[in-house]
Amino acid sequence: MSNRAKERKKRMVINVANDFQEAEDWDLEFWLRQTPEDRLSAFAALRKDVEKVKGRNKRKNLPEED
Repeated sequence: MSNRAKERKKRMVINVANDFQEAEDWDLEFWLRQTPEDRLSAFAALRKDVEKVKGRNKRKNLPEED
């Protein structure tokens, strides 16, 4: 395992839920514990990933989803 993977594994926060409601509750608690900066950073990373996927769809002549 690379050093990068080891460091990422140390930062990972996981949960095992018994049902959807428990998963949603845990998710809400997780994000409420994050700082506004961390939440914004996560949002920006997700948006960047979406833009990458949209770019791939254009190169492969796949329709974009709205």
